[in-house]
Amino acid sequence: MLEARALKKAYGGKVAVDDLSFTVRSGQVTGFLGPNGAGKSTTMRMFLGLDHPESGSALVNGRPFPQLRHPMHEVGAMLDAKAAHPGRSAYGHLLGLAYSNGIGRRRVREVLEITGLGSVAGKRVGGFSLGMSQRLGIAAALLGDPQVLLFDEPVNGLDPEGVRWVRDLMRGLAAEGRTVFVSSHLMSEMELTADHLVVIGRGRLIADAGVRELVGSSSRRAVKVRTPQADQLGERIRQAGGETTIDGADTLLVTGLDAARISAMAFACGAELHELSEQRVSLEAAFMELTGHSVEYRTGTPDQI
Repeated sequence: MLEARALKKAYGGKVAVDDLSFTVRSGQVTGFLGPNGAGKSTTMRMFLGLDHPESGSALVNGRPFPQLRHPMHEVGAMLDAKAAHPGRSAYGHLLGLAYSNGIGRRRVREVLEITGLGSVAGKRVGGFSLGMSQRLGIAAALLGDPQVLLFDEPVNGLDPEGVRWVRDLMRGLAAEGRTVFVSSHLMSEMELTADHLVVIGRGRLIADAGVRELVGSSSRRAVKVRTPQADQLGERIRQAGGETTIDGADTLLVTGLDAARISAMAFACGAELHELSEQRVSLEAAFMELTGHSVEYRTGTPDQI
């Protein structure tokens, strides 16, 4: 289990993490989400003793990281996929980590096979692609067979097969009762992978909820309307205060009005309905709604450039 208790951290007067508290429980994949600069990496570094909180505590299985007697046997992490000497082989890199933590050669070979790196174990890390480096970082995290795992952007640089492999790996580890904490900017992947989400913005907690609960709490709802009279019905919808988006031939996505109201309007104007269905909001849409006020850097519209 991971536990953040009133964590606070600042760099040069700029607050990165501000009174942040949450718990990451075992047996599920917990996604860690937030805009750039939200404080996700800083929080993970504090769990691993790489940064020290100014106040509060970051606990691994009830203890600060420096108090763990055999760290790699309790917690594994991948925060930087390129954190390996480029002149070493994949096998040599993992073997050095293993020896420093009392782990045998057999486990090194096991994690190389688990991560699909067995055939390139003797190759130098400096020649690895980003995707291969990600796999090596995951292998290092698994080396001590820990019960707690932290991954920062683990699917960067992976092809679709690799992304699916990481997803299955995370869910498999959680199914074994482990604590799995994953940071990612890929909302679609988090929607498929995570059971629970911790969302932060500007260093503060915004949401701590299950994926379905968070998505379901969004005020953004869309109704898909398919009709040959899309122009006519769309005008009526906009006059009534709804918003429409064209979604293909004769199809509108409507927000601001429910399906019953749209059906009545279609009947009144003689529009023939081929489809009228409520659309489930995506995690991305819910995330944008939650964190819109916490984005540190905003892009301009085309007419501002």
